[in-house]
Order: sequence, then structure tokens, then C-alpha cells
Amino acid sequence: MRIVVTGATGFIGQSLVQRLAADGHDVQILIRKPRTGLPPQIPYAIWDAQQNDPPLAALEGAEAVIHLAGEPVAQRWTAQVKRGIRASRAGGTQRLISALSQLSRYPRVLISGSAIGYYGSRGDEILTEASGPGKGFLAEVCEEWESAANLGLALNMRVVRLRTGLVLGREGGALSRMLPAFRAGLGGRLGSGEQWMSWIHLQDLISLIVHALTNDKLSGAVNGVAPGPVRNSDFTQALARELRRPAIFPAPMFLLRLLFGEMAHEALECSQRVMPAVAEKAGFDFRYTELGPALRDLLRS
Repeated sequence: MRIVVTGATGFIGQSLVQRLAADGHDVQILIRKPRTGLPPQIPYAIWDAQQNDPPLAALEGAEAVIHLAGEPVAQRWTAQVKRGIRASRAGGTQRLISALSQLSRYPRVLISGSAIGYYGSRGDEILTEASGPGKGFLAEVCEEWESAANLGLALNMRVVRLRTGLVLGREGGALSRMLPAFRAGLGGRLGSGEQWMSWIHLQDLISLIVHALTNDKLSGAVNGVAPGPVRNSDFTQALARELRRPAIFPAPMFLLRLLFGEMAHEALECSQRVMPAVAEKAGFDFRYTELGPALRDLLRS
């Protein structure tokens, strides 16, 4: 299958491209700026999702598009950063769909990234794909992002809106940012630690994307999370246990708000107890359903 991947040099994108190439697919990637170290057999084209339309030549002949491009959320949200987050996701997806509409033949499937930020902070409420959107900046961005992806329905594409949670991997993402403090014995819960964290092992997320590529019955919103969400305090203890370190230094939420502003409230303090109802109904088999074995695999391999 000829597959175009945007955001292909990001944390998720790099592993996905490796998997698709290993599976024998013809992969074309779109990246924001030239980079060394890319596999020589994989062609790339330049696309800045905030500024430009994607090049039509790179999209021609695609049977599937996996759209992961977007400005990172894990940073202090200035007005400029928030504009970039919104423009790269909602605006970038609109530009992508506009370009796809100009092709002589449309792809059969679009898998477009989204996030469980769609649900906002919901306390102990169990959230599935049937749950409505929440409130806040991230929820608004995710709604706009997904609405833009749904424009692909007018092109008779099967559209999958992948709402990812906290992705755990060796080479990047949130876990790599946590490890230095926890390895030094300086880790601890965030605030009260009562907030729910919905996580997924990177390899399970990659497998879920591949599953979505090939399962014609899978469409609409799909939660990219494992079926075992945990509270932040439990996550903290599990990580400390696997590292054989204490975790006795909680991070006060007022300090996190001072350091990260609005992002701390929406991305660190929020509680999202999300379940992968659609993936499980579609027959997807999670390899890591519990946090302990997932962390063990990532930290001891």
C-alpha cells in the first residue's frame, strides 16, 4: 500500500514509519524541514502545516494518509504558541484535505491524529468515544482538528480520528522527560495525585494505527489508550518501583502553574479516565493492558 505520513520525524511518526516500511508498504513522508538520519529508501517532501499547502506530487497515488503533524503541546502556552498549536492542527488538516481534493484519485482512508484533550478534565467519569467534548483550550482545538479531518468524508474517504493519550516509549514523549528526576530519586506525584492518567505503550499505539489502516469497519473517533488508566499517584509509584527509587517529592500544582502557566492546568492537572471502547469492539488486542508490564518492558529492555 502507498501511504503518506505527516509528522513522520516526531516521537510517534518515527516508529510508525519504521513499522510500515518493515511491513513492506511504500511510504512517503512529509516533514517540516530537511533532516539527516532519515532512512534512505523513504522519500520525503517538505511541508509546514502552519504556513503552506502540502505538495500535490507527494500525495499523488496515495492509498492512505496518516496525519500526525502538529506543534508540540508540552510547552508554556504564550498567545503565539497557542496560535501555532491551533494553526498546525486544525488549519494544517484543512490544508491537507484541500490538497487531497485536487488529486485525480483520492486515498481510501485518512487516519488523523487527535488527543484525549478532546474530553477536557472530567474527574472520575469514565469516558468513551461516545462521550461529548469537554471545555478548555485543548478541547476546543481537538474539536476543530477533528471537524477539519471530517471534511475528508466528502471525498468518500474512511476517516479515523485517533485520540491519543499519554504515549509511553523509550526514545521520547512524556516518559523520557520524567526519567531524569525519577532516576535521581526526586520524582513524585503531581499535585494531589488523584487525577486519572490514560496511557498507552508506543508499540500498542503503532499496532492500533496499522489495525485502523486495514480494518474497513473502523471509522470515526478511536481512543488511542490502553484499557487500564491509573491515577497519577499510582503511575508515580509504579514508575518508582520499576526504577527501584523512592518517589517522595510531590510537585505542588501552584509551582507547576508558575512554571508552565495554563498548560499545567489543562495538561498536567486534568483528570481523564478514558477507555478504548471502539478499539476493543473492533477486535484490537492490546499487548500491554496494565501499566506495570508496560513500564517494565520500556525500562528493562
